[in-house]
Amino acid sequence: MPFQATSRRAVLMTGLSAVAFPTAATAQGAKRITVYKTPWCGCCGGWVDHLRAAGWTAEVREVEDLAPVRARFGVPERLASCHTGVVGRYAIEGHVPSTDIDRLLREAPAARALAAPGMPAGSPGMETAGREPYVTLLVLSDGSNRVFGRHNGA
Repeated sequence: MPFQATSRRAVLMTGLSAVAFPTAATAQGAKRITVYKTPWCGCCGGWVDHLRAAGWTAEVREVEDLAPVRARFGVPERLASCHTGVVGRYAIEGHVPSTDIDRLLREAPAARALAAPGMPAGSPGMETAGREPYVTLLVLSDGSNRVFGRHNGA
């Protein structure tokens, strides 16, 4: 009899852990992002198109002021851009390539955001502005940052 109880408990716990703790593949498979942008910004729409082409489902929320959004999600103003995305526990600030977002979710570092400060020419959504080297920055929990990705020869 104790064997059956243990066996049932093990089966139940295995099933519960699969529901309560989805695998990285399951979490990554959803590829959903909420994008906060101002109503008048055209390049933000280009970035959203880039994400959708890469298999992301993007919910766009238009706001008049992005500063409160960045503050709520822990993006320092010095790294600001023209839109802020939120995926899982991370903020995505600016024209970050979808491949960097995929890598961020796959590696799941202890951080709060990934940013492409400003509006780098040649970044997703900014292709018509030319092409310049730029980096994406991983914003760590203490507000410091480090280079996460290099693009256009940076």
